[in-house]
Amino acid sequence: MPTLMVLLAVLLLTGCAAVDELKEFEFENPAADSRNVAPGVCRFENVELPDDLIVYAAGGYTGRELDFQIDQSGHAATQFDIAVNSERTPVALILGAYEPTIWNVGWTRRTRIVAVFASGYHRQVVAGLPDDVPVLVSTYANRGPCGYFYIGRDRDDALDPQAQDLFGRPVTRVYRGDRTGSILIGDPLQPGTSMVTSAKNSPESYRDASAPLAGLAGLEDAVAKGLIRPATSADADAWFEAQTALPPRADQAFALGQRAPEPRRPHLFRAYVVLGEFTYPAGLYGGNSATFFIAEGVPPPSGNPGHSAVYDFNSLTCRGVGCSR
Repeated sequence: MPTLMVLLAVLLLTGCAAVDELKEFEFENPAADSRNVAPGVCRFENVELPDDLIVYAAGGYTGRELDFQIDQSGHAATQFDIAVNSERTPVALILGAYEPTIWNVGWTRRTRIVAVFASGYHRQVVAGLPDDVPVLVSTYANRGPCGYFYIGRDRDDALDPQAQDLFGRPVTRVYRGDRTGSILIGDPLQPGTSMVTSAKNSPESYRDASAPLAGLAGLEDAVAKGLIRPATSADADAWFEAQTALPPRADQAFALGQRAPEPRRPHLFRAYVVLGEFTYPAGLYGGNSATFFIAEGVPPPSGNPGHSAVYDFNSLTCRGVGCSR
């Protein structure tokens, strides 16, 4: 009998998830993705909502950028680490982000998560929850039954109708995340408080193996595979000489004796020569942008170059934010 009582206590503290399915949750304090959901209907199926349930909403435009993709949008995946600490009251979560996002959920041992609804423009997936926690995902990408939203796109009070439809009550509080990707929901965490998450579906398990690595990791991988090579001053000189030899464009007019302006040499910071068939990694925006030279006879790469400059030796044209003019 004592052994049975101990087992029941353990199951109660872990929210009835099997003990061997849980692991420690690391958190730094500051369609096919749906379960228990009626097809084509914006509601949870066969889910009993406690009378004292409270609803929290959390998210943002984007979380912490990852070096892989979880869909075919061409955008690098981002991740939010959601730590839930509500040991006195059961909770439901509404999560929303624009970018393709992994919601990595952990909780304190006496916290009970009743259900999770996730939405966004691109694909959204929820990691870390036991199988007995129902999840509903409705996005623009999957044409989900609940439409789509993300935190920051709409006013906070626009979340209440969604919460009322799904859970029969308004949102208690909205938590806005940033690019660090960490959000604590509920009560403050006391020092030394341990948290758990399910080991069955890790964030890494959602990696799209058919898509190339994203961002700078994707560039390094392409160099290692011989698809591109680092550009040298000889490549910039070759572009300069080719541009110098071109006749003036028809739309250029110069005064008598005036010469056409001398072209500028391309920048060589994070510059590469495309050697064959190549797909731009996702996420080449802002500080992750690059410079590409497409060698003569090489086909144009597929994918999205983002904010990168692309110097094409086949057409002797450049396109992109960083083109030298």
